[in-house]
Amino acid sequence: MPMELTQSRIQKIWLPNDSHPALPRRSCGPQLTNSPTVIVMVGLPARGKTYISKKLTRYLNWIGVPTKVFNVGEYRREAVKHYSSYDFFRPDNEEGMNVRKQCALAALRDVKLYLSEEGGQIAVFDATNTTRERRGMVLNFAKENGFKVFFIESVCNDPSVVATNVMEVKLSSPDYRDCNSTDAMEDFMKRINCYQASYQPLDPDNDDRDVSLIKVIDVGRRFLVNRVQDHIQSRIVYYLMNIHVQPRTIYLCRHGESEFNLKGRIGGDSGLSNRGKKFASALNKFVEEQNLKDLKIWTSQLKRTIQTAEALKLPYEQWKALNEIDAGVCEEMTYEEIKEKHPEEFALRDQDKYYYRYPSGESYQDLVQRLEPVIMELERQENVLVICHQAVMRCLLAYFLDKSAAEMPYLKCPLHTVLKLTPVAYGCRVESVCLNVEAVNTHRDQSEEAKKGPNPLMRRNSVTPLASPEPTKKPRINSFDEHVASSSAALPVYMPQEVPTHLPGQVSRMLLLLFIIVRFLSLINLGRSL
Repeated sequence: MPMELTQSRIQKIWLPNDSHPALPRRSCGPQLTNSPTVIVMVGLPARGKTYISKKLTRYLNWIGVPTKVFNVGEYRREAVKHYSSYDFFRPDNEEGMNVRKQCALAALRDVKLYLSEEGGQIAVFDATNTTRERRGMVLNFAKENGFKVFFIESVCNDPSVVATNVMEVKLSSPDYRDCNSTDAMEDFMKRINCYQASYQPLDPDNDDRDVSLIKVIDVGRRFLVNRVQDHIQSRIVYYLMNIHVQPRTIYLCRHGESEFNLKGRIGGDSGLSNRGKKFASALNKFVEEQNLKDLKIWTSQLKRTIQTAEALKLPYEQWKALNEIDAGVCEEMTYEEIKEKHPEEFALRDQDKYYYRYPSGESYQDLVQRLEPVIMELERQENVLVICHQAVMRCLLAYFLDKSAAEMPYLKCPLHTVLKLTPVAYGCRVESVCLNVEAVNTHRDQSEEAKKGPNPLMRRNSVTPLASPEPTKKPRINSFDEHVASSSAALPVYMPQEVPTHLPGQVSRMLLLLFIIVRFLSLINLGRSL
């Protein structure tokens, strides 16, 4: 007989009506993998592996796939409290090699815990993994635990790109906290050389022909893809082929204040109020002052965003995907009317605003799925101004700022304010620019009752892993601490020299960049002669 179904009151989806207790919610979206996947990063230091790891993790969490980065460098820094010098990474340093292997094993143990017990679907194993032996160890680990493996190798032989990466990211590493820039640069370039000697790139034509992988060559100039196995791997490939590292700025703002905003009504397709028209003029002046080359302007297909864009006197593109969240039967109502006519729906939305779906309408979860093509195109573009709506802007902002599903519906996106987003090394810098035109406040804080209730939503990965709660801090390397202590004590101490006389900032930076490029080219020539 057909199974009886019951409709979920919050999500409005059909569930089996049986006596089994509901399973804990694992993610913010559909299960996209038949089995958990381990993404294995491959490449020499300063090739953007951690940049790719963090950016990809942010995207996967945003679309609803619980993902977490396991950076082996962080494990190593916990094990060896005081970094000495590049000697630690020399292939003939047996103690250093042993420490690094144990750190990798400790990270893999945490990967297993995350994927097997903590509800994770994807773990990113962020390390150099430059030898077939080390990659073989990861493949065996995955096979033993029933995990899929997908390799991402970042290859870059452009000395200027490597030099820029070293200057912007590596010199600020905890390894060089008490070291001047020149000495730190010299040490790091020697560290790269330690890996260069034993580097075995992925070879999809021979040894790695049966392995699922993508090689990202020269920061996205070229790609090589091999044996993509499933839907999630294809989405990862598509995402990596759309991102770039060119400097750019993304501007997000809502339309000018609308007639429905003044009346406290949600949704609909009303036009701008008088103050909304003033904001459109102020936005025009703001855009002119930014003096941006080839600025793209995107709007929704609703009247209030189009009216706002018209004041800019520039070409713009309409996206239906940027339309405001569909409130279904509650469209064009005030919140007071919703509470009076649909009291249960009003209470349910306060209970779980991200998952709640309006009757015959949408949820924030639906909106994220609708906006994924917009995010992909934003990643491809350079300077873009997006004129959109409150819920839409929250979803876009949550992607760039790595906000959780629980935080997303309550992000403050006031009218008549422009958010200027500038991508930086491992995240995004945001500046809020108020254009000094008064408007109503449409923000509703989370109710006190909802704040007190349990939060089933999974936190996302940010600068440090946050996807799984850790009530007590557990040591990552258990029985290895004493060995590490003795090993680190035996390693030579790296004493930074006195900082040379300071040069003007721009001159100093240029000389340092030139030094890196020359050093990098000399290492390449040395490698070719060996």
